[in-house]
Amino acid sequence: RLVAQGLTESLGQPFIVEDKPGGALTLGMDYAAKPAPDGYTLAIGPIGAMAITRHMVAKLPYNIEKDFQPIALIVHGHLMLAVSPKSDIKSVKELIEKAKANPGKLTNASSSNGSPGHVGGELFKFMTGTQIQHVPYRGGAPAINDLVAGHVDLMFESLNGISSAAKSGQVRALAVSGDKRSLAFPDLPTIAEAGVPGYSAPTWTSLVGPAGLPQPIVEKLNAAVNRAIRSEGFKTRFAAIGDEPAGGTPQDLADTIARDSAKWKSVVERSGAKLD
Repeated sequence: RLVAQGLTESLGQPFIVEDKPGGALTLGMDYAAKPAPDGYTLAIGPIGAMAITRHMVAKLPYNIEKDFQPIALIVHGHLMLAVSPKSDIKSVKELIEKAKANPGKLTNASSSNGSPGHVGGELFKFMTGTQIQHVPYRGGAPAINDLVAGHVDLMFESLNGISSAAKSGQVRALAVSGDKRSLAFPDLPTIAEAGVPGYSAPTWTSLVGPAGLPQPIVEKLNAAVNRAIRSEGFKTRFAAIGDEPAGGTPQDLADTIARDSAKWKSVVERSGAKLD
């Protein structure tokens, strides 16, 4: 919605946000892939939709490379690894030790099958040699609520969803998933710093349109996104969450999609995770 507001102000045209939930983001992405490539229907393309769930669904109704035009990266972000405040786990190393001492006993909540938090957890388990049970929910809010209540042990969740619970002490934050610390949580180590060298699971969100968008429209929208994310309102709002404005060219986004798609394909295949 912040991006839509920025685009409206920059281009003088109203941008209406229409939610299309369901199918691990595939319903909304399919809707955005089909209209005429005139710039009037666009989609927010998060890392989950663009680089993860594509490897978990047997027959997607679209092809990421063929049916979408990358426009611009919007933000770079993190997953937060958090535990229940009722837990005796105070660090990533203690989490690994407890998981190894109790294989299959700890539970890892996620907002859904195929979410960044799901595959971020799978990567963590692989790199630490631990067995932790994945518990998918229908959305981040109910999963966080159960983490707060102590019904599940841990969670990898986007800062956008869990930062307020961490700041208020409702959950105990252990680390963030990116390659460097979050500006909103400077005292919180990265997972790599905290005991899993080489771990990296940053998140991002982008703007895409249907394939075939004329180049002048792509360039105009790209420039508008880059202007919007540099505004003080945008930077202030996302700094509070812990995400950072991204920007760049359409090719930067295409390269990011290709790189992360290859990375998460191997994680998904190794874990055996599927979406019906």
